[in-house]
Amino acid sequence: QVQLVESGGGLVQPGESLRLSCAASGREFNTYSMGWFRRTAPGKEREFVAAYNWTGDRAYYGDSVRGRFFISKDNAKNTAHLQMNSLKPEDTAVYYCTADLLNLVVTGMSRYWGQGTQVTVSS
Repeated sequence: QVQLVESGGGLVQPGESLRLSCAASGREFNTYSMGWFRRTAPGKEREFVAAYNWTGDRAYYGDSVRGRFFISKDNAKNTAHLQMNSLKPEDTAVYYCTADLLNLVVTGMSRYWGQGTQVTVSS
């Protein structure tokens, strides 16, 4: 069992940066891949943002964030991060942390999800 809690959301201006964190509890964390999804509006499907495999040697990104967002995972601290640079108004969303096997993470079929953190990009 893995529990996930996101933090770091907030209001920023276009072009600014923000770093989200995902604190995990549970002994299986080190063997799980991590990911981030976002939902831009209620009722819309969650959109894949990024994922990081459990061995820590490969990252995956959605087309809309590639080159601006960077995912990392610190097994020693049971924490995952999403560094978001050059933020745009269209990045406004609730961001969710997720953990599971890699194929489940990248398809949004993970068993474990955080409660989400709001990111608003507006001038």
